Amino acid sequence: MSKEAQNLYPMHALLIRRWSPRAFRSDNIPEEKLRTLFEAARWSASGGNQQPWRFILGTNGDESFSKILDSLDDGNRSWAQNAPVLVLSVGKKTQNRNDRPNSSYRYDLGQAVAHLSIQATEEGLYVHQMGGFNPDLCRQAFSIPPDFDPITVFAVGFLGDPSQLEGNNRIRETEPRQRMAFDEFVFSGTFGQPSSLFP
Repeated sequence: MSKEAQNLYPMHALLIRRWSPRAFRSDNIPEEKLRTLFEAARWSASGGNQQPWRFILGTNGDESFSKILDSLDDGNRSWAQNAPVLVLSVGKKTQNRNDRPNSSYRYDLGQAVAHLSIQATEEGLYVHQMGGFNPDLCRQAFSIPPDFDPITVFAVGFLGDPSQLEGNNRIRETEPRQRMAFDEFVFSGTFGQPSSLFP
């Protein structure tokens, strides 16, 4: 199944192909592909080169996977249990040099996961990011220090068949993708005033 972006202006082919499915095949991901994903995350930009990202990797059947899966809300757990890999993303809240607050740690972690997601597309893999999980449960299960913050969970795998999903998840898997119009998010002059860049 393809759900390519219906872009109005030219984009890189990887950006056109990237999307977030819920149906994953259970096939194991070769280790060299996983290494490549985290290499892409490693070279992401970060404020002051703080590199505040940390990842806890779980492969289906191991203890880390089970702990991450247990932290998900019911809606996410119902489909994520079939993914071959679950990853907990964690952000370092303080700067490396002086332990002062790092105001951009969430932004930088998001960039690292975005890099990973695009590299996944290049590798024939898909990533689905989730905010529906219990950070406190993860903090306890993985003994995460106080200056680190569990931010998201994401599933990684090869695209599966929508028929393996149930109810609303199956509907959402097959419905067309939608995005806001440019005048809803690109502004000039004042907030909310559409930019003249787009006719």
